[in-house]
Parts: sequence; structure tokens; C-alpha cells
Amino acid sequence: MPEPSSPRQHTAAKLLLLAVPAAAVVAQAVGALLPHAPLLLGATAVSLAAEGALHRWQPGLLTLFAKSHADVTVRQVLRDLLLVVGLLRLDAQDQEGTYAPLVAGLLVFYALHCAIQAVSVLVRRTRTLPVVTRNIDASALRLSPAPATLLRRPGHRLLIFGLPATAGLASTAVGDAPGWIAQAGVGLSVLLGLVGLGVLLVRLLPGRRPAGEQEVLDWFDAWLAEYKPTVGLYFSGGPSSAYQANMWLEPIAKLNARPVIILRERFMVPRIAPTDIPIVCLPKVSTLMRLEQSTLQVLIHPSNSGKTSQVLRIPTIKNTFVNHGESDKLSSCNPYAKAYDEVWVAGPAARERYALAEVGVEDKDVVEIGRPQLDAVRPYAGPPTGPYTTVLYAPTWEGWDGNPGNTSVVEAGENLVRALLADPGVRLLYKPHPLTGSVDPRAGAADLRIRELIRAANRRRNGPRPAPSGELARLTAELDRLTATTYRESADQVERMRAQSAPEPGRAEAVARTTAAWEEAYWASLPEWEHQIVTDVRPALYSCFDVADLLISDVSSVISDFLASEKPYAVANTSGLSEEAFRQAFPTVVAATVLTPDAAGIPALLESVRNPELDTLAAARAELKVRLLGPAEPSSQQRFDDAVQVLCKAAEEHRARTVQRLIAELPTQRGQSPAQTQATV
Repeated sequence: MPEPSSPRQHTAAKLLLLAVPAAAVVAQAVGALLPHAPLLLGATAVSLAAEGALHRWQPGLLTLFAKSHADVTVRQVLRDLLLVVGLLRLDAQDQEGTYAPLVAGLLVFYALHCAIQAVSVLVRRTRTLPVVTRNIDASALRLSPAPATLLRRPGHRLLIFGLPATAGLASTAVGDAPGWIAQAGVGLSVLLGLVGLGVLLVRLLPGRRPAGEQEVLDWFDAWLAEYKPTVGLYFSGGPSSAYQANMWLEPIAKLNARPVIILRERFMVPRIAPTDIPIVCLPKVSTLMRLEQSTLQVLIHPSNSGKTSQVLRIPTIKNTFVNHGESDKLSSCNPYAKAYDEVWVAGPAARERYALAEVGVEDKDVVEIGRPQLDAVRPYAGPPTGPYTTVLYAPTWEGWDGNPGNTSVVEAGENLVRALLADPGVRLLYKPHPLTGSVDPRAGAADLRIRELIRAANRRRNGPRPAPSGELARLTAELDRLTATTYRESADQVERMRAQSAPEPGRAEAVARTTAAWEEAYWASLPEWEHQIVTDVRPALYSCFDVADLLISDVSSVISDFLASEKPYAVANTSGLSEEAFRQAFPTVVAATVLTPDAAGIPALLESVRNPELDTLAAARAELKVRLLGPAEPSSQQRFDDAVQVLCKAAEEHRARTVQRLIAELPTQRGQSPAQTQATV
């Protein structure tokens, strides 16, 4: 397998791509000044082709031109200017009468381009609403489809609208083509500009605009009053963090409450998985504060972010931190947790972890709820019965702190995979963390090498394959239909709100049911001998748990979640600690087989999985499961719901006490009687 390209090679490739349009402009200038018609025409064609290719396949490189103040407008003006210069040099007769209209037409065209851009900014502002929603009927806001993409992207618009002018000028420069061809080309570009400007101006008419800011806010207040939400999932994060919220959608939907999802970033709205729960994005703090007057009692936080502190200012809402996964890492005991009213953890181990961490979280504020997502994980059903032992290798990512013990991919990944592939009775499932390589390039390079090792092993094994599954194809199509977006790829937020205002009733349940059937059909469709690299959204991690006989991972929440099955697991020790110190430092490793970076313990580990009498850690796993995840009864979902109801009651009582204090304080300030004050409150 070829080595990943180095940063120097990547930079060289960028410079080469940028050199083509730059060289074309130089050649065009030479062709215009000589003058040389074929060179001028050829360079113009290459320049246009390179421009289109960069816009289509490498839009990021265009920012390098923009940083040099050579943006798309400057490049297009230069292209047309050189064509005019070339025409003047090629035809010295009647220059003023023939080419003055061309220059005037080009000036009008570029003025229209600037006008379209200015109006498009105004249109975009009218379509930037203070509240973005999903699963809520927002038809009262006069939502409409977005303008054509061409009118919203200045680079593409200028290239397309300016193409007739450029083509007309270039054709006139060749041979004896009459001057009216250039004039017609420029005239057509001007006409396109006028049409585009007219289309956008219509969007600014009062009847064609979406609702204004105050109208949207009034509508939002009315929706809150009508829907009366009681529990919300609050989430703020980057584009790749949506999974942290998605893992809590099903438990939230099953609550005995009126749930709502509160987001802070507009780009996060389409990243939330299919759900019937109303979704509201409130980017501004002033809009967020309107929740204080709502019936919302509890907000559940699966992650910390800088914007979390903003919602904690609302006194009428109780806040609880549930995290998106529990592990022995320090991030599971972040001092930020003390800002919440309560911290909900899976089991006693997390309670002890907070006590030992001394980050300011009091024991009375810690509530054990289990992990509702794990209720559906299949329990251990004995050793593998078929010819293959399925091993799931699911390493975590390298983390932000650069600790070499965070991930095994760099120091141990290839050794572990080689040792597993060397056993003819192993089927390997490799599921790396989505962020692998995002911080340390060595982790990304090791991940690529591991994938090639697995592909090579499959080529050597190359056994019989089952017939294509028609059922899998049918379920895939059904699942795609249920989860497909109902708006155009080029739709803006207003158009997406319009398309997703009314979810199909029961869609979330249908997605869950179809997903379960799809996963069963998916695993059945694969050859039992074939190793798998699992990186797509489907199948999910918990589905991999169900088919695996053994997990190999790092110190992460994956271990805690896998313990719900009580199946054997192993942890790679790349921390530099001795095995004894490693087990003492990380309680989740107590019931694990500890593997060294050389993977020497793999053969013995596989034997213990295939022969339960050699498995000396079964009792320890059962005990650790209770410590990490709590008891099996009542279910985690029930404990989760109970905790929500208790905190809702606390919020309700707190609000009542606040009202009573206002009643007691305001009469003396306003000169009112207590009865009058209570009516006002």
C-alpha cells in the first residue's frame, strides 16, 4: 500500500493546481499583446476550464486566490479585459465605433454582478430566522423555497452569466468573425444579469419575505405555550459531535414527558438523527432566554460546551449532566459538572470516580440511572459455536492531550491486528473511532495500514460468498426512504424548515424497527469468514457488540457499554504503566485481559474465549457490570424516567417558591396588596 502523502507533497500538489490558471492568464496576456489569436483563444479556453474545475472539485483552493485579492471577480474582469485588448490589437480600424459598446456592455454586466451580490445578501438576511425548527409546523412563517443556487454563489454565477460575453469576445478574435457576435455575447450576459437581479428583487417584496424577527419570536412563544414542553435535550458542539446527542434520542423519546431538543448551532439541525421529537435551534442568547417563561422544567446535557453556561443562567430550569459515555478518563470527571443541579451516572463506579476526583461535585447531586441505550444489547450466550470467533477491535481516538495511552492504534494496533489475522479461526471486525487521525497524523497513517492488512487477509482467505440478499436490498431501500431528507441539497434553512415541518407519524419507531431488521439481514448477508472494516453509519457500534464474541479496545466508554453483554473483553496497555498499576489506575480494566503493545497475549486470550473453563474473569465481569452500569432491575430506561420525574418535581417546587417570594416582596415595592401581586405574577 502506498504511504500517505506528506504535507510537503500535499502543498506541491496545491501549487501545481494553482499554477494552471495562473499560467493560462499569462499566456492570455501574451496572446493579447503580440497579438496572436490562436494563443489568445487557447489560453482563454484553458483559463475557463481551470476555473470551472476548481469550483467543481477544489473549491478550497480558491481561497488562496482570494487571500491574494485575486478573487473570482478580479479573475473574470482580467480575462475579459485581455480579450478586449487582444481585439483592439488585432483590428486597428474603427476601434471606437466597434469596441466602445463592448466596453460599456461589460461595465454594465459587472455592475449588475455587484448589484446581484448586494441584493443576495439582503435576501439571505431576510431568510436568516432567529429560530430554526424541525418537526414543528411552521407554515405560519410564510416559508418558501430558497433562491436558485446560482444566485447565491457569486463565483459560479459570474462564470455562467459571463460565459456568453467571454465566448463572444473570444470568437471575434479568431478569423473574420463579425463584431456583432461579441456584442451579442455581451448583451446576453447583461440580459442574464438583469433577469437574476429581478428574480432576487422579487424576493424582497413584503409578500414574498418570510416572517420578520419579531413575528418569528412571537410565533415561537405561542408554540411553547401550546406544546408545553417539560423536558429538553440541550446540545451544542461541532459538526462531528452530533453522535453525542443522537445516542440519547431514543431514551428521551420514551420518557413520560413532553420532550424537546434544544440546539445552538444552525448546522446541527440536519445532523440530528430521525426523530419525532420537536427540534428547536436558538443561536442567540436573547432568544434562548425566552425559555425562562416556558413550561420547560429540566434540561438534559450529554456534553459540555462554552454555550452551556448560557442556559444555566435560567433559574426556572433544572439542569443535569448525563455525558455521552463513561470511562476512566479525566474527561468523565470534568470540573464543569459541578455547574449542573445534578450529575446522572450509570452506576456506583462513576459515583466513586467523582468522589475521588474532587472536582466539586457533591455526592448528594449524583444520581445513578444506568445506561438506557444498553437495555437492548444482547447478553452473553456462551462461547462461539461456529468455525469462526468474531473479534471486534474498536480503538478510541488519540484525544486532545497527546497522551500515548489514549489510543492503541499508533503503538499496538498493527501488532494486534496481525496477531488476530494470524489465527485462521478469527473473523475480525475493525471499527476505528470517527476522529482517528484528527489530532495525531501517526494515528491516521496507522489506521490506513491496518485497513490494508485486513484487505490483504481477505484476499488470501477468499472463501465462498452467499447469494445476494434481496431482503437486505429491500430493507436498505426502506431505511433510506425513512431517513432521507425531504429537501433539495441546495436548500437553505428556511426551505428545510418548510420541508420538515410535519414528520410522518411514527417515523422514529419505523426507523428503529427497520434498522433492527436491516442489521440482522446485513450480518446474515456477509461471508462468515470475511473480515470487516466498519466505518459507515450502519451498522452501529451496539450492533457490532451483538455479533462479537470478544472486544479489544482502549480505556474508553466502549468498554463500559460492552460490559452490558458480560462478554470477554481485553484492553491494550500503551500507557507505559505496569499491568498492576494499569489496573489500579483504570477500574474498568479490572475484569479485562490486559494486552501489551506486542500483542503476545492474543493466542491465550482467544483460547479463553473459545473454552469457557479457561475464562477466569467471568465472575469479575458480572461484578464489574453492576459497579459500572448498576443493577439489571429496574431497567435503565425506568431509572432514567424516574430521575427525570424527580428533577421535574424539584423544578416545579423551586418555581413555586420563587413565586411566593415575589408575592411577599413586591407589595411593599408597588403599593399593592398580596392578592393583587399574586394575580400579576
